[in-house]
Amino acid sequence: MRLMKLAGYALIGVVLTAPVVHADDPCLGDDEKKAALAQSAALQQAEQAGQPAALFAAYMRVVTSDCIDHYDKNAAVKAKANLPKLGRDLAKAAEAKGVLYSGEPVRVDGQTSAFRYFEAIGDHQEANWVLLKAVQAKPDDLRLFETAWNIDNGRYGPVDPNTGSRASYSSPPAFQQELRKVASANADRLMKAEEKDAQGLAGNIGELGKATAQSLEKLRSAALWMKYVPGGDKPAKDRAELRGDTIMKRPDPTFTQGQAMMYYEFSGSTKAKDVAAQIKKKGEASQRAMEKSGESIKGMFSQKSEAEQKQFDKKKADLEKELGF
Repeated sequence: MRLMKLAGYALIGVVLTAPVVHADDPCLGDDEKKAALAQSAALQQAEQAGQPAALFAAYMRVVTSDCIDHYDKNAAVKAKANLPKLGRDLAKAAEAKGVLYSGEPVRVDGQTSAFRYFEAIGDHQEANWVLLKAVQAKPDDLRLFETAWNIDNGRYGPVDPNTGSRASYSSPPAFQQELRKVASANADRLMKAEEKDAQGLAGNIGELGKATAQSLEKLRSAALWMKYVPGGDKPAKDRAELRGDTIMKRPDPTFTQGQAMMYYEFSGSTKAKDVAAQIKKKGEASQRAMEKSGESIKGMFSQKSEAEQKQFDKKKADLEKELGF
């Protein structure tokens, strides 16, 4: 009897310590099973078709699937093993064709950029250098540059096998150093071009207006590039203040102070407030002078009307007297 009890307890222990099969496993649903089998079938079709881009896309879908290993472990293993090499081969082919960067995700028609293939397989370092080549090919494309500068946003490194977590990815310092060279070259180019425009600040009113618009446009553009180099946009702002000072020394400040103030406002100089106050003061003085002049002219017309009326009345009286009225 005692042996039977011990055997019973042992059986209970086995039941309690056995792995639990969760009935709420998300991969056991009909929809999940159907989707996993469809991915498996799509992979087989892509393999038979022999189209590398479509096969890569099929591998991607399998690798990112949470449930396919429940129904086709071979497909999951095959995709993980083959995806990196196929991705590199496709990336190199795209790079050879000059398709370096695109904001679009991986496509099945073979039009995916080299950058996207490298990103898809998690090779951020190779993705960085191909993106850098794209920036260097279009050095004045600020939007592309900003994409490269902020490329680490949303990036992660490999999964830690011990914790299961993924740390944020940081590009090597050399990558940003190369980007700074591009930014610095653009800023220098714009500052040199601005020097030519500024020559027109000494011309007539028409030349001054054109020169100011062109000069300020280049200073603003240079300042945008300078944000990515040590020291920031201070050189552009300082030069803008100097341009304002140049205009204020002209012999016609009444008509050109507004141009100077545009430079001062961009530079952030306190001189902008001083010039604005001067313009306001002169404007108020001009308004008062115009009002006084208007009143004077009105008075002249009024006096003239009274004199003309008296002369008319006199002539009328003389005529009536002559006619005997």
